[in-house]
Amino acid sequence: MKLSARIMLISLSALTFAALSGSAAAETEWQKQHPRRAEVNHRLDHQDKRIHQERKEGEINKQQARELHQQDRAIRQQERADARQHHGHITKQEQKTLNQEENTVSKEIGK
Repeated sequence: MKLSARIMLISLSALTFAALSGSAAAETEWQKQHPRRAEVNHRLDHQDKRIHQERKEGEINKQQARELHQQDRAIRQQERADARQHHGHITKQEQKTLNQEENTVSKEIGK
């Protein structure tokens, strides 16, 4: 194979890889911003801040904060697992289930 043909093949391979990487990144960004996922993750972020605030104010102790964070982490892991099954989004039923779990944790914050 001539040198110019090799260079052309390498260039074509690099362009193909770059194009595929770019589209995968765009798809991933869309998936993260899916409305149902965004709502669930926003609530989780808000609850995380509430836990930190309650701990700072002395409303809950260190062990209670740790347990609440663990529950939130489990919900976040479930959200990610659900999204993986549906190409980056969650169904309405999955969102409803996650929200119910978040409601349970929310009620425990600052009891």
